[in-house]
Amino acid sequence: MYPQGRHPAPHQPGQPGFKFTVAESCDRIKDEFQFLQAQYHSLKVEYDKLANEKTEMQRHYVMYYEMSYGLNIEMHKQTEIAKRLNTILAQIMPFLSQEHQQQVAQAVERAKQVTMTELNAIIGVRGLPNLPLTSLRASEKHRSSTDYSMDSKKRKAEEKDSMSRYDSDGDKSDDLVVDVSNEDPATPRVSPAHSPPENGLDKARGLKKGDAPNSPASVASSSSTPSSKTKDLGHVGFDPHPPMRAPGLPSSLASIPGGKPAYSFHVSADGQMQPVPFPHDALAGPGIPRHARQINTLSHGEVVCAVTISNPTRHVYTGGKGCVKIWDISQPGSKSPISQLDCLNRDNYIRSCKLLPDGRTLIVGGEASTLTIWDLASPTPRIKAELTSSAPACYALAISPDAKVCFSCCSDGNIAVWDLHNQTLVRQFQGHTDGASCIDISHDGTKLWTGGLDNTVRSWDLREGRQLQQHDFTSQIFSLGYCPTGEWLAVGMESSNVEVLHHTKPDKYQLHLHESCVLSLKFAYCGKWFVSTGKDNLLNAWRTPYGASIFQSKESSSVLSCDISADDKYIVTGSGDKKATVYEVIY
Repeated sequence: MYPQGRHPAPHQPGQPGFKFTVAESCDRIKDEFQFLQAQYHSLKVEYDKLANEKTEMQRHYVMYYEMSYGLNIEMHKQTEIAKRLNTILAQIMPFLSQEHQQQVAQAVERAKQVTMTELNAIIGVRGLPNLPLTSLRASEKHRSSTDYSMDSKKRKAEEKDSMSRYDSDGDKSDDLVVDVSNEDPATPRVSPAHSPPENGLDKARGLKKGDAPNSPASVASSSSTPSSKTKDLGHVGFDPHPPMRAPGLPSSLASIPGGKPAYSFHVSADGQMQPVPFPHDALAGPGIPRHARQINTLSHGEVVCAVTISNPTRHVYTGGKGCVKIWDISQPGSKSPISQLDCLNRDNYIRSCKLLPDGRTLIVGGEASTLTIWDLASPTPRIKAELTSSAPACYALAISPDAKVCFSCCSDGNIAVWDLHNQTLVRQFQGHTDGASCIDISHDGTKLWTGGLDNTVRSWDLREGRQLQQHDFTSQIFSLGYCPTGEWLAVGMESSNVEVLHHTKPDKYQLHLHESCVLSLKFAYCGKWFVSTGKDNLLNAWRTPYGASIFQSKESSSVLSCDISADDKYIVTGSGDKKATVYEVIY
């Protein structure tokens, strides 16, 4: 036994009790934690269940919407058919015998007495109400599934296109136009073709001439500052979030007979504008796409001012600040470039890159006086030559079909002609009084087309080395493309218009679906359609030459550049959102 004085008497009685309290508290906390954990798990299971139910409800809602819309369209079709049949009957009745006239009259009366229940039974849909189109318009904005939205809009356009064949010329119902004004404009979308009889829309323009900040990097800014007319295509400015109106919704309408809004106009030689009545095969037939779907995003990391696709389709080249990156899109899900070509100073933008037909050589131009020629066939891509001009920048490039000559659009307005074999400057086409902004060459290599910041488009005879034509506009020219099958030249304007010119005739087409500067333009190799992109974040696909809208895609920022693969199966765009987007064209 210890002496009494050495025992910790004051603490001994309370010590066992203290230990017991802590243990009990821990057990209680543990029990409460387990209870809360079980409750959390239960709530999570309930949440997942509700989320699944919500998804299923959305799916059922979309299915219901599609069915009701389809029935409504079918009813309108039947109404138009009935009108036409009545007209035909009225014409042939006098030529029938009295007996046959009575039989026809009885059949017509019986047809008029068909009830909705009988009609539903005939087409296999029971109990489905005949929703008015106005209800469908209101419900449109509630569709939350993008995939369903894309598919349903495609089907709606096809149905409207089919239905339009039954429309009587003098009595077209405005109710046949589905108003999409309630759609959420912030939702990325790929919309299908507008039905030909509607001829889309005209729009109010909010862009003033010269509305442009200082460089392609301003695409990433939230606003743009208007300035006077720029003398540098590098000053083509972009607002990545312009006010957006859902395609198909005009703020001011120009209409064709029947009251349908128009977006495509024929302009005669004397300046008279008339909405274009699209032919029945405007959106159908071999070589005409139905829509395009995004299949890949290439995160370049800087504003992508230039893109091009190899032939055969495997590599995509994206030009940004100071370098071109090479991507292998044959590898699904590839997130990194396979190579990087450092072409310019780090702060200068690539403005154009073009592959020679053999795919072994890439020519790059931009905000520098030097063009770089890259050997892609070597184990590591390397510069094999440099071409230096007196102009401080190159805005666009074109390669002759025989790959012997390169043409560069210079910021001083000249078109430099380079001999690629000897790597020398052999000629300059002079005429543009401001920067030459865009260029294309005819399929046979005999004619060159150029557009400029001096508001002109010019054609050049490459055999004789002289200017052939000059087309004057009231807007700066930012993009153009010459149809591979000849005859038509499409021009993209700062004013937001796309104009399609004939190479010999004075009349033209004017297309109004963009809401801001048209920054790039490219024809499909079949020549039957072309695409344009703009500051309004839109990629538009048009029918050659009259501009029926085939499909439209809205990106998250200004679309600065585009290209189409040689087999017309892929489109790539370069964005102010520092990425490129690859689309698969669906036929």
